[in-house]
Amino acid sequence: MRLNRKLIALAAAAAFAGTLPQAALAATEIDWWHAMGGELGEKVNEIADGFNASQSDYILKPVYKGNYTETMTAAIAAFRAKQQPAIVQVFEVGTASMMAAKGAVKPVYQLMQDAGEPFDPKDYLSAVTGYYTDSNGNMLSMPFNSSTPVLYYNKTAFEKAGLDASKAPATWPELEAAAKKLQAAGYACGFTTGWQSWVQLENLSAWHNVPFATQSNGFDGIDTELAFNSPLHVKHIAAMAEWQKSKIFDYGGRRSDSAPKFYNQECAMYMNSSAAYAGVKSNAKDFDFGVGMLPYWPDVAGAPQNSIIGGATLWVLNGHSDEEYKGVARFFSYLSSAEVQADWHQFTGYLPITHAAAELTREQGFYAENPGTDVAIKQMTLEEPTQNSKGLRLGNFVQIRDVINEELEAIWNGSKSAQQGLDDAVSRGNALLRKFEKTAG
Repeated sequence: MRLNRKLIALAAAAAFAGTLPQAALAATEIDWWHAMGGELGEKVNEIADGFNASQSDYILKPVYKGNYTETMTAAIAAFRAKQQPAIVQVFEVGTASMMAAKGAVKPVYQLMQDAGEPFDPKDYLSAVTGYYTDSNGNMLSMPFNSSTPVLYYNKTAFEKAGLDASKAPATWPELEAAAKKLQAAGYACGFTTGWQSWVQLENLSAWHNVPFATQSNGFDGIDTELAFNSPLHVKHIAAMAEWQKSKIFDYGGRRSDSAPKFYNQECAMYMNSSAAYAGVKSNAKDFDFGVGMLPYWPDVAGAPQNSIIGGATLWVLNGHSDEEYKGVARFFSYLSSAEVQADWHQFTGYLPITHAAAELTREQGFYAENPGTDVAIKQMTLEEPTQNSKGLRLGNFVQIRDVINEELEAIWNGSKSAQQGLDDAVSRGNALLRKFEKTAG
């Protein structure tokens, strides 16, 4: 009997809906192309479902388009065919390319203003927003999944080696000394690194407040030149090359290929994204681990400064209706809410993009229950960003990173000195910058 009543109620609702004007039933659809696969993709779908359930005017449709490069390439092709989505997720190294795409982008600050949505850039972490603002401080894209590199270390190994397991080495000399003690205790390798260009050159520069490139790392113009062959950069890479010989450092690949070296306790320390926390936690089955800030060279005045981000933001593409843009703005307000951001941050390990989300996460006891998960925030907000630590805005940066990886590998295998390899990387990278300048100017 209860089931029959339910069926009758549903039938009545359907009949009533049929008498309403069509316009009242039609919600505006918004396409969101993204690069989040697997569990992250499922979380993206969950966020979209939450937004769709929160209102009835818009339907957000997330579509997975492959990895970051594939997603950006697909969006460019779609724009040329006038079939572009309203929102596309673009990784941080694509920022300069998006800015140079004349007429393709609707800046987020303009979008929010036109839609009348409350929007204050000061609500967001400055180290995050700084990467995606123009020279006047206007936000061009909406921060979404931002991360920064940190130092993971094997606390069990530290105890075995007679080291203080309650804290990670703060400086590079301390890390070298710890690595030697760890090797003496039976561990084959002191440390390894993921994303070597991002961690060991790009963030090294910001962390020590030295330029990675001229023109404020590309923020002040596209006529920039690379500068990561300075004495500090050469000193650091030369030290790593020397450490490679004795496995104080052991290279494991260009992306996160080195993770197994840490998981299987071959290397007792591992530098990679704060967003790798979940992976480390699930794979560190036979040992306790800790999280510390990146080490710094103590002889560099002012170090440490602040680290810079990786990850991606959401860009809004031109060519859509005012109603769609109102929906996009509504979604961005929803996405930036403390509850949504705190949940995303806690689930993924990406940074909370707002101060409110970080505070809510703290109030919920997440940091206390998961020690080390707030290290990334402390590191990013250690000092107010400078022109050297705001971020990087370089054209053809995907290709430049490939060049850097090739030259670093030549240094690690001993076929080039640190000076020669970095000089060659700068020279080859500058050629790519001039190519970008010619097409974007």
